[in-house]
Amino acid sequence: MTYDYNTQRKRMALPEYGRNVQKMVDHIKTIQDRDERNRAARTIIQIMGNLNPQLRDEGDFRHKLWDHLSLIANFELDIDSPYPVPEQTKFFEKPGPVPYQQGNVRFLHYGRIVELMIDAACELKDGEEKEYFTTLIVNQMKKSYITWNRSQVPDEVIIGDMTLLSKGRLKMTEGVRILEVRELLPPAKKKPQGKSMGKSHGKQQNKPFHKKQLHNRH
Repeated sequence: MTYDYNTQRKRMALPEYGRNVQKMVDHIKTIQDRDERNRAARTIIQIMGNLNPQLRDEGDFRHKLWDHLSLIANFELDIDSPYPVPEQTKFFEKPGPVPYQQGNVRFLHYGRIVELMIDAACELKDGEEKEYFTTLIVNQMKKSYITWNRSQVPDEVIIGDMTLLSKGRLKMTEGVRILEVRELLPPAKKKPQGKSMGKSHGKQQNKPFHKKQLHNRH
């Protein structure tokens, strides 16, 4: 008996459509009549749409199905597609480099976001809005410090780091209070302690009887 293993079959370009769709596409490439080949292609497009209903939420749903049909056919299907046939090289070209933010983060436990917040706050005019954002930034810095370093930190250290990162452009307003650790971080959840029913029950069983109790029972 000869077994047909998936590893011995032709590799599918888009496995999510299944082996049967791949076979149908391979078949219509052999159809000589162009009109019949076009009708068969439209039928396969309907089947592909039913197999992947999640694609219907996308705006270019039909366009994507026709592109997938070309890919399954290895771009060897000569049909009248309602959309331009995609370029084969676009499916296999290497992705471009990701534009990462240049420059090193001065304090890793604060992160890039805090540095960007400080830069934005420095651009504000002096006044209540700038003071408000400065206070938010300091509290966020303290929260990040405690979260990553797992230790307490004096407020003077946080203010000094903010002054350093802002190059002296941000200053804490005198009299403004920095939040305490318990206000910045949620309290640790305590594990529920179950009642030791067995122990209390055991104590009750081991409790000695008095002579008066024995007398009453008789």
